[in-house]
Amino acid sequence: MVKIALDHSDWVHTMHDELNKFDHKKVWRLIPTLKGASVIGLKWVFRNKLDKEGNIIRNKARLVVKGYCQEEGIDNEETFAPIEMLESVRIFLACVMHKIFEVYQMDVKCVFLNGELEETVYVE
Repeated sequence: MVKIALDHSDWVHTMHDELNKFDHKKVWRLIPTLKGASVIGLKWVFRNKLDKEGNIIRNKARLVVKGYCQEEGIDNEETFAPIEMLESVRIFLACVMHKIFEVYQMDVKCVFLNGELEETVYVE
C-alpha cells in the first residue's frame, strides 16, 4: 500500500504532513538500535475522507505503532485508549439540556501527540 501511495503526490503530501507533526511536537528522535531493547514496528494507515455524495474530500495518512505485535508483561503492563462511552455522552447531553448550556463540537488534530509517556518506547 505504501508503494502505491508514494506514486501519488496527494498521498505523499499527506504523509509529509503527518511526519512534520511528529517533528513539530518533538515526539521522537533518531537513535541507533539498542541491544536488548524491545522494538515495535510502525505502519502507515491510509484513509479517504468522503462527503455525503461519496466524493473524496481529503486523504488521511497516519503512522501508527503495530500494537498487535506487543506482548503483555514484556512490551507493556497496561493499555489505555481515550474513547467516549455512549452512556457518558448521553448523561452529558442530558445535563446540558437540563441546565440549558450551549455545547460546541471541536475536532482536535494530533491529540495523541500531546500525551506524555513515562517509559521509553523504541520503534522502527
